[in-house]
Parts: sequence; C-alpha cells; structure tokens
Amino acid sequence: MDVRTSLATQSYAQARNAAAPNAGAAEAGFARFASNFAETLVQGEQTARAAMAGGADPHALAQALASSQLAVETVVTVRDKVVEAYQEILRMPI
Repeated sequence: MDVRTSLATQSYAQARNAAAPNAGAAEAGFARFASNFAETLVQGEQTARAAMAGGADPHALAQALASSQLAVETVVTVRDKVVEAYQEILRMPI
C-alpha cells in the first residue's frame, strides 16, 4: 500500500468529521436558551408577587421587570428572524 494514499485517506476522514454538522449541540443550545427564558420569567413573576405582598425591594421589582421585558423582546426577535427565513425559503424557485 502506498503511504501517500493512506495519509490522504486519514486526512480526508479527519476533515469529514470536522466538517460534519453537530445537531446535538444546536439542540442543546436551544434547550438551554428556552430554559433560561423560562427561568427569567419565573424569577420575574416571583419578584412581582413578593413586591405585591410587600416583601421585595422596589428596585428588585424594576430589575426583574426589565429582565423579563428584555427576554420577551429577544424571543420575539428570534421568532421574527425564523419566520423571515422560512418565508425566504418558500420564495426560492424550485
């Protein structure tokens, strides 16, 4: 067997593995994003309830509301980008 052929085969195999898409990482990233979003909303809700009962600092309430608002705006922006990309795909000629 030719040594150059063997090296070329090994290099090709390594490059193929490096270029292969990693779907698990994307799913894990989305799951982490969704759980962080849900956690932010739950913390904001808990702070709001505590503020209504008189057990939370008004500054903490303002911070929780701002954090929740930013999280919702981020999710809406991501959703809009996904819808826009989907519509762009639908417009592509076959």
